[in-house]
Amino acid sequence: MNDDLAPLSARIDRTNELLQRMLAEVAKTPSTHAIFVDAGYLYAAAGRLVAGTEDRRAFDLDAEGLIEALIDRARTIFADSRLLRVYWYDGARRRIHTAEQQSIAELPDVKVRLGNLNANNQQKGVDSLIRSDLESLARHRAISDAALLGGDEDLVSAVEAAQGYGARVHLWGIEAPEGRNQAEPLLWEVDSQRTLDLDFFKPYVARRTAAAYESTAARPTRENVRFVGAQIAAKWLAERGRESLQELLPGHPYLPGSVDQDLLVEAEGLLQYSLRGQSDLRRALRDGFWEHVQAQY
Repeated sequence: MNDDLAPLSARIDRTNELLQRMLAEVAKTPSTHAIFVDAGYLYAAAGRLVAGTEDRRAFDLDAEGLIEALIDRARTIFADSRLLRVYWYDGARRRIHTAEQQSIAELPDVKVRLGNLNANNQQKGVDSLIRSDLESLARHRAISDAALLGGDEDLVSAVEAAQGYGARVHLWGIEAPEGRNQAEPLLWEVDSQRTLDLDFFKPYVARRTAAAYESTAARPTRENVRFVGAQIAAKWLAERGRESLQELLPGHPYLPGSVDQDLLVEAEGLLQYSLRGQSDLRRALRDGFWEHVQAQY
């Protein structure tokens, strides 16, 4: 080889070696996904689908249960990926959390981001928050996939920004009783589309008519609810067998949406008290359930 070319050849070999090392490290790095929820779209579309109204005052949304169902759905879609967190975008007057938004913000792996709510109860600034987060996370390679639950055309720029940095954006929609509830330009830009149907939302949305339980029973303590959770776990273990409950262990601290809903319904029956919207008691229920299950394995 010509002596003049020897240094160049050595540099090329060194560059190839570094590139191979980098590719090997990338291959070992697990994929990461995040879920982005436009709460304005969620309340309007899910309320109309299940309760027949978009008015938030007319129905209750079990946000905690729904968020866990979304996490569970993402786990099945992004099977080889880990969850970064759930981003929950909503509006509030002067950007001050409501009691419901505060309870959502206290959930594990959930980040609440607030835009403003004007005098006409219209959200302002939410789309720009979604774009900012999507773009920042994609630019810093914090996520490889984004599940976006929304439908506004203004989100197109957020999708394009994330895709520009190599992230894939997957649009999740809510079944519309008639027509569409997502803008066509948004559907055109995303990498994939999925629609969550009536059966998915039914357990988490209920019209505000009569209370689920009309008894005047006092609010149970966390310890009472924790005990009921352990009691149900023991009953399920006897009825369903060790194998069925052992399958839940890899998902700790989360339960599959259907299992979590069964746990909630059975607990409310035993307590004769509604746990909907009671995030602290719901956590106590799961804690009791998990403590008993883990003690058996």
